[in-house]
Amino acid sequence: METLIVRPKNQKQLVAIESALKALNVAFKKTESPYNPDFVKQIQKSREQAREGKVITYTHDQLAELCK
Repeated sequence: METLIVRPKNQKQLVAIESALKALNVAFKKTESPYNPDFVKQIQKSREQAREGKVITYTHDQLAELCK
């Protein structure tokens, strides 16, 4: 059989999905994220800033100068 990876967005969705799987007698396994929740929030914030164009771009020469 195939494996499904489900990523509910909130607790309400998680409860509904678990209830549906139990009602259908489908075996499932819950795992916690291996990442620190604060780290995940920082990454999500950075992605949002990038979508909004709030980024700084550097040329190769500028990066080389910063790394001296």
